[in-house]
Amino acid sequence: MPGSIREGTGDPLAVAVARQTGTLLDCPSCGSSHVAQVLGDNGGISYVCTACGHSWS
Repeated sequence: MPGSIREGTGDPLAVAVARQTGTLLDCPSCGSSHVAQVLGDNGGISYVCTACGHSWS
């Protein structure tokens, strides 16, 4: 197991490409990818942007 994230890939570009091709969820309000998944009011799943505070489900 690598001692750090950088040792694991060895190629920063590969990390950037993996991030672009992965399943990311962006805030519809500000576009930030800093999104937390939370339990909704009725037991469903909601999302909250940790950058701007916008929430949606």
